[in-house]
Parts: sequence; structure tokens; C-alpha cells
Amino acid sequence: MSSTLINLYGLTRADLVVLTTGWGLSAVHAARLWKYLYLDTPRDFSAMDELPARMRERLEAEATAGMLPIARETHSGDGFTRKYLLALNDAHRIETVLMRYTGRTTACISSQVGCAMGCVFCATGQMGYTRHLTAGEIVAQAVHVDRVLRHTVAENPALAEVDHPSPHHRHERLRNIVLMGMGEPLHNYDAVMKAVEILCDGAGMGLSAKKITLSTVGVVPGIHRMTDEKRQMRLAVSLHGATQAARAALVPAARAWPLDALMDACRRYTTTLDRRIFFEWTLIEGKNDGPDDAHAVGALLQGMQAQVNLIPLNPTSGYAGVPSLGGQAKRFQEILAGYGLPSTVRQRRGIDIGAGCGQLAVAETTNTG
Repeated sequence: MSSTLINLYGLTRADLVVLTTGWGLSAVHAARLWKYLYLDTPRDFSAMDELPARMRERLEAEATAGMLPIARETHSGDGFTRKYLLALNDAHRIETVLMRYTGRTTACISSQVGCAMGCVFCATGQMGYTRHLTAGEIVAQAVHVDRVLRHTVAENPALAEVDHPSPHHRHERLRNIVLMGMGEPLHNYDAVMKAVEILCDGAGMGLSAKKITLSTVGVVPGIHRMTDEKRQMRLAVSLHGATQAARAALVPAARAWPLDALMDACRRYTTTLDRRIFFEWTLIEGKNDGPDDAHAVGALLQGMQAQVNLIPLNPTSGYAGVPSLGGQAKRFQEILAGYGLPSTVRQRRGIDIGAGCGQLAVAETTNTG
């Protein structure tokens, strides 16, 4: 695929109208093309028979509906998780995960090839950073999962009842996205936000921004920008340490954006937007899972609109730590509750296929600095 081709999945609906009218064609045809891209999803332009022949010819010559080929598909033994290794047009690859929960299906999508943040327990951070994904490559992951869901339900309608027992709420389309895959979304801010705009367009996939969760390691300028722009998606912040020293030992980005600056940005976000932040805490045995750690988190977040998501460490080849065992998570929760902080323990999904939180990585990728 030539890199000079226009990736239609990287265009907003307004961009598509500009492109089409620039070719001397009616904006009506742009609307039909948009529907093909997000609702009908034919495999190639030749199948878009409701478009004028000269438009299809122009699309064949100058554009691509940039779907990402599946290099490998892996199903977890938990029966709820699939991981897709998707090929990019420059020989790099990324991972995308489809996860089923009671009442919802979620796509975990990537924003970069690799990651520059270097969190010590994260397989993507251990890869290093290669490049940003384009808006089109981010959108294409969501479109891929949406197609999988529709085709799966079409082949086996009973699966819809697993997600929504009521016959009036059959889940045949993707409705939930977490930007928690490979990469730091706020390091690739413009492309991520453009992708969210495209995915939330009501004439296309029509996702609700409030059903999209963006997870950041704590890129302070990006959090301020989200606040200033009043972004509607949910924000999750990877904390992992409640003091600057403890956090920096696990999250090297804390050296660039210290804990005090991060908390100031988070408080500004919650007060300005009147919205809760989800703070993620990976539980590592003997590192950050004791009562003193829980009290430190409680004192740090007390009084904020906050919820703590506790995530037992998932194994990676580059980190020797082990997940907290026994009742540590429950004891942690009990202490947080004393500070008025709600918390949850993340359901583990796809650990056996390296699809869990912090496990996504691509061996074929090389670090280009």
C-alpha cells in the first residue's frame, strides 16, 4: 500500500466532503461513501456500486479504506478475549484486543507502535518507542472490532444474548473503547482526538465519548489540554506510586511530570469539568500493595472526584515482579473506603495470550529512537 494514498479512515465527515467536492463530485456522494466506510463496510471500492463509476476510479487511484490486515488472531482460554496482531503499511505491527464482559463488549486499541514512557512492568514500555499511529490507523482498529462483532453475531445470534439478555438490547455494534493498548495516547494527542471525533460521528459508528476511556501515564500538558478543550471521554491516570520517589521508580515519566504537578492537573480537571478521574494502581507484591501504600493513596486522593482501579500485576518477560496474592486487594480496598474512595479490582482477561493490561507488545518491532 503506497503511503501517498489517502487513508479515508483518517478523514472526518467534513474532510470527506472537501475531498469529494474537490474532485468535482456532489457532497451527496461523500455521505454515501461515509456510510459505506462505517455501516456497510464492503471489502473494496469496486463493491461500492451506489457511487458513480468515476468516483470509484478516483478512489482506486488515490485513496484507501485503510483496514489493517490481520497478521495473527489469538483466542484466550477464558472464552471472552481475542487479540489481533494487525499489520501496518510500513511493516510494523500493533495489537488490538476485543474483550467481552457482562452487558458490554470493549475494544482495547493502540495509539502508538511501542511506547516512550518506559513503565518498568509494562511490555509495551519495554519495547521502546517506534512511531505514532495516524488517526486513520487508530480508527481502523475500532472498525475492525466492530466488523468482528457484527459478523460473529450474524453467524451466531445467541452471542448477542450473552451481552444483552433483553431481546430489545442486542449488542451487534461496538459501543465501548479503552485507549489502553500500545502507546501513550496523550503523547499522540492530535491523532487520538481526531480519531475520537471520527468514531463519535453520529452518521458513522456513533460512539458516545463517555463510553471511551483514555488512559495516560500522567502526561501533564495533555491533561491540561483535555481540560481546556472540555473533552468528554473518561480519563484514567496510571498512578502506581503515591510519593514522587515511589512513582518514579515504576513510572520514569514521573521525572518529567512530577507527582505534585500531576495532581494539580488532575484536580483542575475534576473541578473544571465536574468529572471523576479513574486512578489505576497496579498491585505488585512487596512493592506497593501494603497498608501504608493504601493509606498514602487515600491521603493523596481524599476529597477528589476519584475512583481507584486496582490491577493485579500481569506477567511480562522484562519485569521480575509478581502480582499481589491472597486478600491484599480486598484489604487495600477497605483502607481506601475509609477515605471515602470507591475502588474496583480489574477483571483479568486474556492473560494466557498476553492480552492483559500491560502485556501488549510486538516482538517484530524495532526501536528507532
